[in-house]
Amino acid sequence: MARLAQTAGLTDVQQEILSTVRDFVDKEIIPVATELEHRDDYPQQIVDGLKELGLFGLMIPEEYGGLGESLLTYALCVEEIARGWMSVSGIINTHFIVAYMLKQHGTQEQKDHFLPRMAAGDIRGAFSMSEPGLGSDVSAITSKAVKDGDEYVLNGQKMWLTNGGTSSLVAVLVRSDEGHPEGTAPHKSMTTFLVEKEPGFGEVRPGLTIPGKIDKMGYKGVDTTELIMDDLRVPADRVLGGVTGRGFYQMMDGVEVGRVNVAARGCGVAQRAFELGVRYAQQRHTFGKPIAQHQAIQFKLAEMATKVEAAHAMMVNAARKKDSGERNDLEAGMAKYLASEYCKEVVEDAFRIHGGYGFSKEYEIERLYREAPMLLIGEGTAEIQKMIIGRRLLEEYRFQS
Repeated sequence: MARLAQTAGLTDVQQEILSTVRDFVDKEIIPVATELEHRDDYPQQIVDGLKELGLFGLMIPEEYGGLGESLLTYALCVEEIARGWMSVSGIINTHFIVAYMLKQHGTQEQKDHFLPRMAAGDIRGAFSMSEPGLGSDVSAITSKAVKDGDEYVLNGQKMWLTNGGTSSLVAVLVRSDEGHPEGTAPHKSMTTFLVEKEPGFGEVRPGLTIPGKIDKMGYKGVDTTELIMDDLRVPADRVLGGVTGRGFYQMMDGVEVGRVNVAARGCGVAQRAFELGVRYAQQRHTFGKPIAQHQAIQFKLAEMATKVEAAHAMMVNAARKKDSGERNDLEAGMAKYLASEYCKEVVEDAFRIHGGYGFSKEYEIERLYREAPMLLIGEGTAEIQKMIIGRRLLEEYRFQS
């Protein structure tokens, strides 16, 4: 049977990379994912394997020791990894958002200092926008940086850091009113700081505390944390790009990459749910025949496969648009919205096909059923995506009376 979600027009190099990643997922991730997820264990051996494959440097330019691949290649690799275990794709995603922001917006010194070690996987990245009192409303950030000589003093509490404990570099978005008069729009008075720290929990450097892992319904294994800054001193040369007030735009550029990634994760999880559902439907018998021979199940499988194909096509389109250098917030928003919604629906249909066994932790679909909801929230809720899509459509189709 031909696999779903094939991508036309790939180079030999891209196909070779994807084949290698797919083999790694089948051999090294799928057999252990459910056990590690139930224990909430960090997948160190899997991460080490990804490091050996060079995936931490996939999109980092060759001049800094990376593979210099496209966003499309990266998204297709994420799709394969999420098919094995979504948490592992999250470890990769946050790392690459920071690497992408450095590549696009960093000073030459910052690129030279961080990117080679990020490509090797020796520095792992995380990024931080959200706070306890806000989610997608980035303009409501209260964490603040105040200039003090050649340093900035940062104070505030951040929330929902993927890789918060295991990372050694965090891109943190805070308010910085220096040079921006009172009344300046919030998004014009924000700055991204590159905060280096030791991996682990507790006080990981003076003024910076990672309290511990947040206990979650799903998306386990990867560490999700808070970040508390209490008079944290950061050198002025660790302002991303060297100029304050540009943080919001830098972060939004990174989030566009992140939304393509979340779409790819949704595609991967949906593919795995379809695989589990179509296999179980041919094994389970009712009324003297496999349930796959019942028309109701065939209809369900048809709907699932169509959703997998549609989500994959939109994700590929969004990645290619970004790679072309064009604005892709519309395409990324559509892909993230559709892929996450379809993922939830495909997983639920596979869960229904499994019947009572889908409720058992012995079956992989139980894990996917808990993982899929995170995609509805990550990198902006469905409602936020609809706002982005609606505004962009009105820009493109503005009616002239």
